[in-house]
Amino acid sequence: MTKPAPPKDPYRDWLRRRLGQELGVREAEQLVQGAVQRRGWPAMRPLGPREVVGVLQDVYKTMSENIGEGRADRWLQEASIELHRLAETVPTPVEAPAPDRSPKPPTKPAMWGRRAHDLPLMLARVHAEIATRSLGTIRHDPVLSRLERAAEWDVQATQAEVRRWQTEDMLSKLRADHARAEVADQAASARAQAEVLRLTVAELSALPRSDQASAAQLAHTQLLLTQTTSFLDVFGPLVTEQEADAPLTTLHMDLQHAHYSLGIPLHPNVLRARHGLNFALWQAGDQGEEAPAVQEARRALQQAEQEAGAQLKATLDAARGHQAALSGLARQVETLEARALKLQRLGGDPLSLARLRLEWRQARAAARIQSHRMEEAVRLLEALISDDANLNLPTEKA
Repeated sequence: MTKPAPPKDPYRDWLRRRLGQELGVREAEQLVQGAVQRRGWPAMRPLGPREVVGVLQDVYKTMSENIGEGRADRWLQEASIELHRLAETVPTPVEAPAPDRSPKPPTKPAMWGRRAHDLPLMLARVHAEIATRSLGTIRHDPVLSRLERAAEWDVQATQAEVRRWQTEDMLSKLRADHARAEVADQAASARAQAEVLRLTVAELSALPRSDQASAAQLAHTQLLLTQTTSFLDVFGPLVTEQEADAPLTTLHMDLQHAHYSLGIPLHPNVLRARHGLNFALWQAGDQGEEAPAVQEARRALQQAEQEAGAQLKATLDAARGHQAALSGLARQVETLEARALKLQRLGGDPLSLARLRLEWRQARAAARIQSHRMEEAVRLLEALISDDANLNLPTEKA
Protein backbone atom coordinates (compact mmCIF):
# COMPACT_ATOMS: atom_id res chain seq x y z
CA MET A 1 0.00 0.00 0.00
CA THR A 2 1.46 3.35 -1.05
CA LYS A 3 1.49 6.47 1.02
CA PRO A 4 -0.47 9.33 -0.62
CA ALA A 5 1.39 12.46 -1.72
CA PRO A 6 0.95 15.66 0.29
CA PRO A 7 -2.28 17.48 -0.63
CA LYS A 8 -1.95 19.80 -3.61
CA ASP A 9 -3.15 23.39 -3.42
CA PRO A 10 -3.53 24.55 -7.05
CA TYR A 11 -5.93 27.41 -6.30
CA ARG A 12 -3.66 28.88 -3.63
CA ASP A 13 -0.72 28.56 -6.06
CA TRP A 14 -2.70 30.33 -8.79
CA LEU A 15 -3.75 33.05 -6.34
CA ARG A 16 -0.15 33.65 -5.26
CA ARG A 17 1.00 33.93 -8.88
CA ARG A 18 -1.89 36.23 -9.84
CA LEU A 19 -1.44 38.54 -6.86
CA GLY A 20 2.34 38.40 -7.16
CA GLN A 21 2.14 39.90 -10.65
CA GLU A 22 0.38 42.95 -9.24
CA LEU A 23 1.70 43.29 -5.69
CA GLY A 24 4.89 41.28 -5.43
CA VAL A 25 5.40 37.79 -4.01
CA ARG A 26 5.84 38.82 -0.37
CA GLU A 27 2.80 41.09 -0.18
CA ALA A 28 0.71 38.53 -2.08
CA GLU A 29 1.55 35.85 0.48
CA GLN A 30 0.70 38.23 3.34
CA LEU A 31 -2.68 39.07 1.77
CA VAL A 32 -3.58 35.41 1.34
CA GLN A 33 -2.58 34.57 4.91
CA GLY A 34 -4.50 37.57 6.24
CA ALA A 35 -7.67 36.56 4.38
CA VAL A 36 -7.38 33.00 5.70
CA GLN A 37 -6.97 34.21 9.29
CA ARG A 38 -9.87 36.71 9.09
CA ARG A 39 -12.25 34.03 7.89
CA GLY A 40 -11.10 31.47 10.43
CA TRP A 41 -10.05 28.91 7.82
CA PRO A 42 -7.49 26.27 8.86
CA ALA A 43 -4.07 27.61 7.85
CA MET A 44 -3.05 24.54 5.84
CA ARG A 45 -6.42 23.75 4.27
CA PRO A 46 -6.22 23.81 0.47
CA LEU A 47 -8.22 26.64 -1.09
CA GLY A 48 -11.00 26.17 -3.63
CA PRO A 49 -12.53 28.60 -6.15
CA ARG A 50 -15.10 29.92 -3.68
CA GLU A 51 -12.41 30.79 -1.13
CA VAL A 52 -10.41 32.48 -3.89
CA VAL A 53 -13.41 34.68 -4.72
CA GLY A 54 -13.40 35.92 -1.12
CA VAL A 55 -9.67 36.71 -1.23
CA LEU A 56 -10.05 38.51 -4.58
CA GLN A 57 -12.77 40.69 -3.07
CA ASP A 58 -10.44 41.61 -0.18
CA VAL A 59 -7.66 42.50 -2.61
CA TYR A 60 -10.09 44.52 -4.73
CA LYS A 61 -10.96 46.71 -1.73
CA THR A 62 -7.29 47.33 -1.01
CA MET A 63 -6.49 48.07 -4.65
CA SER A 64 -9.47 50.44 -4.97
CA GLU A 65 -8.05 52.54 -2.14
CA ASN A 66 -4.49 52.48 -3.47
CA ILE A 67 -4.75 52.65 -7.27
CA GLY A 68 -8.34 53.72 -7.91
CA GLU A 69 -11.59 51.88 -8.68
CA GLY A 70 -11.17 51.92 -12.47
CA ARG A 71 -7.92 49.97 -12.51
CA ALA A 72 -9.06 47.74 -9.65
CA ASP A 73 -12.27 46.91 -11.56
CA ARG A 74 -10.32 45.90 -14.67
CA TRP A 75 -7.95 43.77 -12.60
CA LEU A 76 -10.80 41.98 -10.83
CA GLN A 77 -12.63 41.31 -14.10
CA GLU A 78 -9.50 39.76 -15.65
CA ALA A 79 -8.75 37.70 -12.53
CA SER A 80 -12.35 36.44 -12.38
CA ILE A 81 -12.22 35.28 -16.01
CA GLU A 82 -8.94 33.42 -15.37
CA LEU A 83 -10.42 31.82 -12.25
CA HIS A 84 -13.44 30.70 -14.30
CA ARG A 85 -11.12 28.92 -16.75
CA LEU A 86 -9.17 27.31 -13.92
CA ALA A 87 -12.36 26.01 -12.28
CA GLU A 88 -13.30 24.29 -15.55
CA THR A 89 -10.19 22.11 -15.47
CA VAL A 90 -9.02 21.78 -11.86
CA PRO A 91 -11.24 20.20 -9.19
CA THR A 92 -11.32 21.66 -5.70
CA PRO A 93 -8.63 19.93 -3.57
CA VAL A 94 -10.09 17.49 -1.05
CA GLU A 95 -8.47 15.97 2.01
CA ALA A 96 -9.96 12.49 2.10
CA PRO A 97 -9.41 10.23 5.14
CA ALA A 98 -7.51 6.99 4.78
CA PRO A 99 -9.79 3.95 4.56
CA ASP A 100 -10.61 2.49 7.98
CA ARG A 101 -10.70 -1.29 7.66
CA SER A 102 -11.45 -2.00 11.31
CA PRO A 103 -14.75 -3.82 11.96
CA LYS A 104 -17.70 -1.54 12.59
CA PRO A 105 -21.11 -2.20 14.15
CA PRO A 106 -23.98 -2.34 11.67
CA THR A 107 -25.35 1.06 10.73
CA LYS A 108 -28.70 1.88 12.30
CA PRO A 109 -31.48 2.90 9.95
CA ALA A 110 -32.19 6.63 9.67
CA MET A 111 -34.78 7.99 12.07
CA TRP A 112 -37.87 9.21 10.22
CA GLY A 113 -40.36 11.81 11.34
CA ARG A 114 -38.31 14.79 10.15
CA ARG A 115 -39.69 17.62 8.06
CA ALA A 116 -39.99 16.53 4.44
CA HIS A 117 -37.81 19.35 3.10
CA ASP A 118 -34.93 18.29 5.39
CA LEU A 119 -34.58 14.93 3.65
CA PRO A 120 -32.88 16.11 0.40
CA LEU A 121 -30.18 17.86 2.44
CA MET A 122 -29.68 14.74 4.59
CA LEU A 123 -29.38 12.61 1.45
CA ALA A 124 -26.93 15.05 -0.17
CA ARG A 125 -24.72 14.99 2.94
CA VAL A 126 -24.67 11.19 2.92
CA HIS A 127 -23.65 11.17 -0.76
CA ALA A 128 -20.88 13.70 -0.04
CA GLU A 129 -19.57 11.59 2.84
CA ILE A 130 -19.59 8.44 0.71
CA ALA A 131 -17.78 10.23 -2.14
CA THR A 132 -15.10 11.54 0.23
CA ARG A 133 -14.52 8.08 1.71
CA SER A 134 -14.31 6.59 -1.78
CA LEU A 135 -11.68 9.16 -2.74
CA GLY A 136 -9.64 8.24 0.34
CA THR A 137 -9.78 4.56 -0.64
CA ILE A 138 -8.77 5.33 -4.24
CA ARG A 139 -5.78 7.40 -3.15
CA HIS A 140 -4.47 4.51 -1.03
CA ASP A 141 -4.93 1.84 -3.71
CA PRO A 142 -2.39 1.89 -6.59
CA VAL A 143 -4.72 -0.18 -8.76
CA LEU A 144 -7.33 2.61 -8.66
CA SER A 145 -4.93 5.56 -8.89
CA ARG A 146 -6.06 6.55 -12.40
CA LEU A 147 -9.58 6.96 -11.03
CA GLU A 148 -8.50 9.69 -8.58
CA ARG A 149 -9.31 12.65 -10.84
CA ALA A 150 -12.83 11.39 -11.54
CA ALA A 151 -13.32 10.80 -7.80
CA GLU A 152 -12.20 14.36 -7.03
CA TRP A 153 -14.86 15.73 -9.38
CA ASP A 154 -17.38 13.38 -7.74
CA VAL A 155 -16.57 14.84 -4.31
CA GLN A 156 -16.91 18.39 -5.62
CA ALA A 157 -20.23 17.55 -7.28
CA THR A 158 -21.68 16.02 -4.10
CA GLN A 159 -20.47 18.96 -2.02
CA ALA A 160 -22.10 21.35 -4.49
CA GLU A 161 -25.34 19.41 -4.11
CA VAL A 162 -25.13 19.87 -0.33
CA ARG A 163 -24.62 23.57 -0.90
CA ARG A 164 -27.60 23.67 -3.26
CA TRP A 165 -29.95 22.33 -0.58
CA GLN A 166 -28.41 24.54 2.12
CA THR A 167 -29.09 27.49 -0.16
CA GLU A 168 -32.69 26.35 -0.67
CA ASP A 169 -33.12 26.23 3.12
CA MET A 170 -31.62 29.71 3.49
CA LEU A 171 -33.84 31.10 0.73
CA SER A 172 -37.01 29.56 2.19
CA LYS A 173 -36.34 31.31 5.52
CA LEU A 174 -35.51 34.56 3.73
CA ARG A 175 -38.72 34.40 1.68
CA ALA A 176 -40.75 33.81 4.85
CA ASP A 177 -39.25 36.95 6.42
CA HIS A 178 -39.95 38.89 3.25
CA ALA A 179 -43.53 37.66 3.10
CA ARG A 180 -44.21 38.93 6.62
CA ALA A 181 -42.88 42.38 5.74
CA GLU A 182 -44.89 42.46 2.50
CA VAL A 183 -48.13 41.54 4.30
CA ALA A 184 -47.40 44.31 6.81
CA ASP A 185 -47.03 46.71 3.87
CA GLN A 186 -50.39 45.56 2.50
CA ALA A 187 -52.05 46.11 5.88
CA ALA A 188 -50.51 49.59 6.19
CA SER A 189 -51.63 50.46 2.65
CA ALA A 190 -55.13 49.21 3.45
CA ARG A 191 -55.24 51.37 6.57
CA ALA A 192 -54.16 54.41 4.53
CA GLN A 193 -56.80 53.56 1.93
CA ALA A 194 -59.44 53.25 4.65
CA GLU A 195 -58.56 56.77 5.83
CA VAL A 196 -58.94 58.12 2.28
CA LEU A 197 -62.30 56.37 1.90
CA ARG A 198 -63.52 57.60 5.30
CA LEU A 199 -62.69 61.21 4.45
CA THR A 200 -64.22 60.80 0.99
CA VAL A 201 -67.46 59.45 2.47
CA ALA A 202 -67.57 62.40 4.88
CA GLU A 203 -67.00 64.85 2.03
CA LEU A 204 -69.64 63.25 -0.21
CA SER A 205 -72.15 63.06 2.64
CA ALA A 206 -71.78 66.80 3.22
CA LEU A 207 -72.63 67.62 -0.41
CA PRO A 208 -76.24 68.10 -1.54
CA ARG A 209 -77.41 64.98 -3.37
CA SER A 210 -78.58 66.65 -6.54
CA ASP A 211 -78.53 63.62 -8.82
CA GLN A 212 -78.46 59.84 -8.91
CA ALA A 213 -74.74 59.76 -9.84
CA SER A 214 -73.73 61.46 -6.58
CA ALA A 215 -75.77 58.97 -4.56
CA ALA A 216 -74.20 56.05 -6.47
CA GLN A 217 -70.69 57.40 -5.87
CA LEU A 218 -71.37 57.71 -2.15
CA ALA A 219 -72.80 54.19 -1.96
CA HIS A 220 -69.83 52.75 -3.85
CA THR A 221 -67.32 54.54 -1.62
CA GLN A 222 -69.12 53.28 1.49
CA LEU A 223 -68.99 49.73 0.09
CA LEU A 224 -65.23 50.03 -0.53
CA LEU A 225 -64.75 51.35 3.01
CA THR A 226 -66.69 48.39 4.43
CA GLN A 227 -64.58 45.91 2.41
CA THR A 228 -61.31 47.56 3.43
CA THR A 229 -62.33 47.63 7.09
CA SER A 230 -63.24 43.94 6.92
CA PHE A 231 -59.81 43.16 5.46
CA LEU A 232 -58.12 45.04 8.31
CA ASP A 233 -60.28 43.31 10.92
CA VAL A 234 -59.07 39.93 9.63
CA PHE A 235 -55.41 40.62 8.78
CA GLY A 236 -54.62 43.47 11.15
CA PRO A 237 -54.19 41.25 14.24
CA LEU A 238 -52.02 38.78 12.26
CA VAL A 239 -49.24 41.20 11.35
CA THR A 240 -47.06 43.77 13.03
CA GLU A 241 -47.88 46.88 11.05
CA GLN A 242 -44.82 48.65 12.47
CA GLU A 243 -42.76 46.48 10.10
CA ALA A 244 -44.18 48.56 7.26
CA ASP A 245 -42.30 51.57 8.68
CA ALA A 246 -38.93 49.79 8.47
CA PRO A 247 -36.51 51.58 6.13
CA LEU A 248 -36.30 50.40 2.54
CA THR A 249 -33.13 48.43 1.85
CA THR A 250 -31.34 49.08 -1.42
CA LEU A 251 -28.59 46.70 -2.54
CA HIS A 252 -25.58 48.25 -4.25
CA MET A 253 -24.29 45.43 -6.46
CA ASP A 254 -22.42 45.34 -9.75
CA LEU A 255 -24.51 42.71 -11.48
CA GLN A 256 -22.41 42.93 -14.65
CA HIS A 257 -19.34 41.51 -12.90
CA ALA A 258 -17.46 38.64 -14.49
CA HIS A 259 -17.12 36.70 -11.23
CA TYR A 260 -20.77 35.62 -11.54
CA SER A 261 -19.74 33.53 -14.57
CA LEU A 262 -18.01 31.24 -12.06
CA GLY A 263 -21.50 29.96 -11.32
CA ILE A 264 -21.33 27.84 -14.49
CA PRO A 265 -18.31 25.59 -13.70
CA LEU A 266 -19.40 25.40 -10.02
CA HIS A 267 -23.00 24.43 -10.83
CA PRO A 268 -23.83 21.01 -9.32
CA ASN A 269 -25.08 19.61 -12.64
CA VAL A 270 -21.93 20.75 -14.47
CA LEU A 271 -19.71 19.20 -11.79
CA ARG A 272 -21.71 15.99 -12.00
CA ALA A 273 -21.29 15.93 -15.80
CA ARG A 274 -17.55 16.64 -15.47
CA HIS A 275 -17.27 13.69 -13.08
CA GLY A 276 -19.08 11.57 -15.66
CA LEU A 277 -16.61 12.63 -18.36
CA ASN A 278 -13.56 11.81 -16.24
CA PHE A 279 -15.08 8.47 -15.23
CA ALA A 280 -15.74 7.66 -18.90
CA LEU A 281 -12.13 8.54 -19.76
CA TRP A 282 -10.92 6.18 -17.03
CA GLN A 283 -13.11 3.37 -18.36
CA ALA A 284 -12.06 4.03 -21.97
CA GLY A 285 -8.39 3.41 -21.19
CA ASP A 286 -6.26 3.62 -24.35
CA GLN A 287 -9.24 4.54 -26.52
CA GLY A 288 -9.37 7.93 -24.82
CA GLU A 289 -11.46 10.56 -26.59
CA GLU A 290 -12.37 8.16 -29.39
CA ALA A 291 -14.52 5.99 -27.13
CA PRO A 292 -18.29 6.45 -27.75
CA ALA A 293 -18.96 6.70 -24.01
CA VAL A 294 -16.44 9.55 -23.72
CA GLN A 295 -17.98 11.43 -26.63
CA GLU A 296 -21.42 11.01 -25.10
CA ALA A 297 -20.14 12.23 -21.72
CA ARG A 298 -18.57 15.29 -23.37
CA ARG A 299 -21.89 16.11 -25.06
CA ALA A 300 -23.63 15.76 -21.68
CA LEU A 301 -21.09 18.16 -20.16
CA GLN A 302 -21.67 20.73 -22.92
CA GLN A 303 -25.43 20.46 -22.42
CA ALA A 304 -25.06 20.87 -18.64
CA GLU A 305 -22.90 23.97 -19.17
CA GLN A 306 -25.45 25.46 -21.58
CA GLU A 307 -28.32 24.83 -19.15
CA ALA A 308 -26.33 26.25 -16.21
CA GLY A 309 -25.47 29.30 -18.32
CA ALA A 310 -29.14 29.80 -19.20
CA GLN A 311 -30.14 29.53 -15.53
CA LEU A 312 -27.40 31.95 -14.52
CA LYS A 313 -28.45 34.43 -17.22
CA ALA A 314 -32.12 34.20 -16.20
CA THR A 315 -31.28 34.81 -12.54
CA LEU A 316 -28.94 37.70 -13.39
CA ASP A 317 -31.49 39.26 -15.75
CA ALA A 318 -34.18 38.99 -13.06
CA ALA A 319 -31.89 40.60 -10.47
CA ARG A 320 -31.00 43.41 -12.88
CA GLY A 321 -34.68 43.98 -13.66
CA HIS A 322 -35.55 44.20 -9.97
CA GLN A 323 -32.56 46.52 -9.43
CA ALA A 324 -33.76 48.91 -12.16
CA ALA A 325 -37.37 48.83 -10.94
CA LEU A 326 -36.25 49.42 -7.35
CA SER A 327 -34.17 52.41 -8.38
CA GLY A 328 -37.17 54.08 -10.03
CA LEU A 329 -39.54 53.28 -7.17
CA ALA A 330 -37.06 54.52 -4.55
CA ARG A 331 -36.92 57.88 -6.34
CA GLN A 332 -40.72 57.94 -6.46
CA VAL A 333 -40.91 57.30 -2.71
CA GLU A 334 -38.50 60.17 -2.03
CA THR A 335 -40.54 62.49 -4.26
CA LEU A 336 -43.78 61.57 -2.50
CA GLU A 337 -42.19 62.10 0.92
CA ALA A 338 -41.06 65.58 -0.12
CA ARG A 339 -44.50 66.42 -1.52
CA ALA A 340 -46.22 65.25 1.67
CA LEU A 341 -43.93 67.37 3.86
CA LYS A 342 -44.49 70.41 1.66
CA LEU A 343 -48.28 69.94 1.64
CA GLN A 344 -48.27 69.54 5.41
CA ARG A 345 -46.28 72.76 5.85
CA LEU A 346 -48.70 74.61 3.57
CA GLY A 347 -51.68 73.37 5.59
CA GLY A 348 -53.19 71.09 2.98
CA ASP A 349 -56.64 69.63 3.51
CA PRO A 350 -56.89 66.23 5.26
CA LEU A 351 -58.20 64.37 2.18
CA SER A 352 -55.34 65.55 -0.06
CA LEU A 353 -52.83 64.57 2.63
CA ALA A 354 -54.47 61.17 3.06
CA ARG A 355 -54.36 60.52 -0.70
CA LEU A 356 -50.68 61.42 -0.79
CA ARG A 357 -49.93 59.13 2.17
CA LEU A 358 -51.78 56.29 0.43
CA GLU A 359 -49.75 56.81 -2.75
CA TRP A 360 -46.58 56.86 -0.64
CA ARG A 361 -47.53 53.64 1.14
CA GLN A 362 -48.27 51.90 -2.16
CA ALA A 363 -44.98 53.05 -3.69
CA ARG A 364 -43.04 51.86 -0.62
CA ALA A 365 -44.78 48.49 -0.76
CA ALA A 366 -43.92 48.09 -4.45
CA ALA A 367 -40.31 49.15 -3.82
CA ARG A 368 -39.94 46.68 -0.95
CA ILE A 369 -41.18 43.83 -3.16
CA GLN A 370 -38.56 44.68 -5.79
CA SER A 371 -35.89 44.93 -3.07
CA HIS A 372 -36.86 41.52 -1.69
CA ARG A 373 -36.90 39.81 -5.10
CA MET A 374 -33.53 41.32 -5.94
CA GLU A 375 -32.03 40.17 -2.63
CA GLU A 376 -33.33 36.64 -3.16
CA ALA A 377 -31.80 36.49 -6.65
CA VAL A 378 -28.47 37.93 -5.47
CA ARG A 379 -28.33 35.56 -2.48
CA LEU A 380 -28.79 32.65 -4.89
CA LEU A 381 -25.99 33.93 -7.14
CA GLU A 382 -23.61 34.62 -4.26
CA ALA A 383 -24.29 31.24 -2.63
CA LEU A 384 -23.19 29.54 -5.84
CA ILE A 385 -19.82 31.31 -6.06
CA SER A 386 -19.02 32.57 -2.55
CA ASP A 387 -17.39 30.79 0.37
CA ASP A 388 -20.05 32.25 2.72
CA ALA A 389 -23.78 31.59 2.12
CA ASN A 390 -24.65 34.24 4.73
CA LEU A 391 -22.55 36.90 3.01
CA ASN A 392 -23.23 40.48 4.13
CA LEU A 393 -24.40 42.31 1.03
CA PRO A 394 -23.62 46.04 0.51
CA THR A 395 -26.86 47.86 1.38
CA GLU A 396 -28.22 51.33 1.93
CA LYS A 397 -31.36 52.11 3.94
CA ALA A 398 -33.80 54.83 2.98
